[in-house]
Amino acid sequence: ATLAVTVNYNELVAVTGTPKLVVTNDSRANHDLTYASGTGTNRLTFTLAIAADDAATSAGDVLSIGENAIAQVGGSTIAGSDGAAATITNVAGIGTAAGTITVVA
Repeated sequence: ATLAVTVNYNELVAVTGTPKLVVTNDSRANHDLTYASGTGTNRLTFTLAIAADDAATSAGDVLSIGENAIAQVGGSTIAGSDGAAATITNVAGIGTAAGTITVVA
């Protein structure tokens, strides 16, 4: 299966490189989703393919998005239409405000 998260900005953004978004797993290691699409829009999509036999998730695990979940890695950038770096800080409660995902078998 593929885990996908869409991040909405209040303006169009341009992406260079491959930023990541961290999804917190309540009982195992966190998941690093990589930027997949959306440059030139206000909606960026981050994805991670998870194999059926992957021990990183199990039925009943609760996934959420925590504080400061987007990271610029390897020189990647997310910039607004004016060329300035987009704000990528979010509050700790965004994961529960946006809802959580419970893994099913």
